[in-house]
Amino acid sequence: MTVSLEVAEGVGTLRLDRPPMNALDVATQDRIRELAEEATRREDVRAVVIYGGEKVFAAGADIKEMQVMDHAAMVVRARALQDSFTAVARIPKPVVAAVTGYALGGGCELALCADYRIAADNAKLGQPEILLGLIPGAGGTQRLSRLIGPSKAKDLIFTGRQVKADEALTIGLVDRVVPAAEVYEAAHAWAARLARGPAIALRAAKESVDAGLETDLETGLAIERNWFAGLFATEDRERGMRSFVEEGPGKAEFL
Repeated sequence: MTVSLEVAEGVGTLRLDRPPMNALDVATQDRIRELAEEATRREDVRAVVIYGGEKVFAAGADIKEMQVMDHAAMVVRARALQDSFTAVARIPKPVVAAVTGYALGGGCELALCADYRIAADNAKLGQPEILLGLIPGAGGTQRLSRLIGPSKAKDLIFTGRQVKADEALTIGLVDRVVPAAEVYEAAHAWAARLARGPAIALRAAKESVDAGLETDLETGLAIERNWFAGLFATEDRERGMRSFVEEGPGKAEFL
């Protein structure tokens, strides 16, 4: 399998394994979608780490496979490609990308689908599709501009240049930089902490932020308001408030 889902203690690791560079061919794209949907369904998965291994996250699409596709073939495939990545973005649980080595093209776009990105100090990220006479097709023009702003996104997309970890941190493309040997450990720790949190409230928080960014402020506030009120019907809310009153803040344990 080019992608696997390994689950332990509430954390599901979505692991890319297509040596040497984790090129994202059609089979890998489809497998990502299947496992993202599985992670969404499984109750024992409460947070997710996306990981490509110690050497590389994903160096992009399989160019040799794409080279033989004509316009008609890509009209069909482009939607499936986007759907695969959107399945990751829509996992209703905290998702962190553990970025090692190269995260280019589709690899960068996959990292953009996470809620949080931890990069190795030797990581390089970018959207080099313009160098092939193309544009990003797996969400890069949309998710990148929403994350770092349109002007910075256009710089990366127009030039196709790669950015090192320190610049990626400065522009907000990644959220944390750690030594290369510590990337997965740091990402897993982030996910494990949230896996112990209130699952429905975390889902509500994620969906409120993501859905709110796609609409106007008034509609976003309505989304927030409905989720906020709805959480008062959950056992986690009862547990959290009872613990706060009886024991003080930050001591609640959620099922």
